[in-house]
Amino acid sequence: MQKIIMCLGSLAITVACAGTAESNLADVMRPQSSAFTETFDAETEMRAWITDFRPRALARGISQTTFDRAFAGVRYNPEVIRRDGNQAEFTKTIWDYLDAAVSDTRIENGRATLAHYSTILNQIEAEYGVDKEILVAFWGIESNYGTHRGDFPVVESLATLAYEGRRASFFEEQLIAALKILQADDVETSEMVGSWAGAMGHTQFMPDTFLSYAIDFSGDGRRDIWSDDPTDALASTSSLLARGGWQRGQVWGLEVSLPRGFDYAQIGRRNQLPASAWAAQGVRSVDGKVFPPGQASILLPGGAEGAAFLVYRNFHAIRRYNPADSYAIAVAHLADRLRGLGPIQRIPANVSRALSHEERLELQERLTRAGFDTRGTDGRIGPNTVKAIRAYQRSVGLIPDGFADERLLRRLR
Repeated sequence: MQKIIMCLGSLAITVACAGTAESNLADVMRPQSSAFTETFDAETEMRAWITDFRPRALARGISQTTFDRAFAGVRYNPEVIRRDGNQAEFTKTIWDYLDAAVSDTRIENGRATLAHYSTILNQIEAEYGVDKEILVAFWGIESNYGTHRGDFPVVESLATLAYEGRRASFFEEQLIAALKILQADDVETSEMVGSWAGAMGHTQFMPDTFLSYAIDFSGDGRRDIWSDDPTDALASTSSLLARGGWQRGQVWGLEVSLPRGFDYAQIGRRNQLPASAWAAQGVRSVDGKVFPPGQASILLPGGAEGAAFLVYRNFHAIRRYNPADSYAIAVAHLADRLRGLGPIQRIPANVSRALSHEERLELQERLTRAGFDTRGTDGRIGPNTVKAIRAYQRSVGLIPDGFADERLLRRLR
């Protein structure tokens, strides 16, 4: 029996031939599935991309040894592209999001985690001034207290995403940062694993964030956020928050009630007033406590029917980690629950679902056509769209909270 070995790039196909070699060769050369072809083409193209990328990396200070060691065995990873292209559209309301992020199980496990790591958490809190409950809340939301840190090879994931090109410049910068981490011997290539998008460790640092904020708190000579020991990861998160404006001993915020006739044009992070000024307008904490002093803003993440929050500077420090208000509220609220505080009080009984990206585009288009210009249609509910929504709401006698939901879109239709 004769064997034909065909080498297609990095793919070797061995065919056992019976009869004529030509007939079996024809079988091999038949068109493969589209998925096979696309993967094969991408594999070839990505090898060429790596060749082109190499001199750029070396020009940024990466040694030939580091580069070649890091890219040994790196291949196009179709699973990374699949996940990037199939990220679930964020259509949960903030209340659904908080139900998952601050579940009873996560609260219970967080309290156990606080007790188990109390010594090191107290040391980190003393050093950086960031509340240990905030640290554990980040840990719980980012990796479920270290149980879901990711198992994708970081260099391969970032290289695949940089090659793919949708956010090429961002992922190429992250790839350079990852190579610098390897060059500094903080971690071996085989141990540098994380999420499909390159987030790493207990608190899911991207490589550039690691370079800016990672700390060797354990004193072993490596900034190790990957191992089972969470010390360096937690200290590094504290480093990020402290340098992002965290104020020792100050609250992040609290739930408040708004008075009848409140001017909703004041809502938003950019409008900061002394807490005493909000109190003078009739804003009250739901638990009856006096507001802590400091500059603060009022947020209505779920519209006028939901909870309102008075947020201080520490809330903005949390947003340095992730700029979504819903994320920052989840971290902050989980920390409160770990302290023993109660749940959010004003959660509406009938919640309108969040809008999809396509529906947000439609909302902007309809607002603009109705004479309330959103200054572009990008599917993002930014300041211009909020301003347009408020103007429309005033025109039809609604509370001008600037909140975009399904009911508002139905009314515009």
